[in-house]
Amino acid sequence: VQLQASGGGLVQPGGSLRLACAASGSAYSINVKAWHRQAPGNQREMVAVFSSSGATNYADSVKGRFTISRDNTKNTVYLQMNSLTPEDTATYYCVADVRNAPGQSWRSVWGQGTLVTVSS
Repeated sequence: VQLQASGGGLVQPGGSLRLACAASGSAYSINVKAWHRQAPGNQREMVAVFSSSGATNYADSVKGRFTISRDNTKNTVYLQMNSLTPEDTATYYCVADVRNAPGQSWRSVWGQGTLVTVSS
């Protein structure tokens, strides 16, 4: 299973971007569930995630500005980012839980990341 993240780029402060993360490959079960980000010199942090119940959780720094959504028919998760600030500049990574067969343990698969730069 591979995750392909797209949609990053350069945007001015106050602007918007929509990231997408599509899973490809085969597995018994694929759950693309979260976005994380890592700014230069910082640790990777969770941005938005679907819980096991389907509820959404967000980092405090993005609440009210970012929205995570998904299309299960396409194994794709999106991150709509509005009112972007320079502090949102980072490489954004998506992550999925994957299980290759019933009863097997879930494993995490990470995408390659897409760079978001917020600058005037």
